[in-house]
Amino acid sequence: MTSEHTGRPDGEAAPLPRVLCNTAALAAAAGDGPAGALWRLAESGRQLDANVVRLPPGHRVDTHREPDLDVLLLVLAGDGTLTAPDGDHPLPTGALTWLPHGSTRSLAAGPDGLTYLTVHRRRPGMTIRPRPS
Repeated sequence: MTSEHTGRPDGEAAPLPRVLCNTAALAAAAGDGPAGALWRLAESGRQLDANVVRLPPGHRVDTHREPDLDVLLLVLAGDGTLTAPDGDHPLPTGALTWLPHGSTRSLAAGPDGLTYLTVHRRRPGMTIRPRPS
């Protein structure tokens, strides 16, 4: 973009879209690697958080509830199972799942492991407040 197309009233340059990573390459490189985050969105000024996470075969994310944030979960490689109060839901490669705030769920990796992308609104940073009197 040129300065004529700042897109902002203050004249500052507007942020530009850009490719952040190749999720297929991340998932392929993870192979049989350890559990954990393979990638995190870390851009300054962002309104979203996103992670690519790998669960090896036999690993799981225990039952939990997210009270404040809706989460989108996209299976990039492998497969697994989402367990919710209404039962088990298969998560094959390519499955896009909405996990609404307040919902209870767990994830279990299938025999080839489970690599997935999560996206949700960014949580505000922690603040230190004085103790109420």
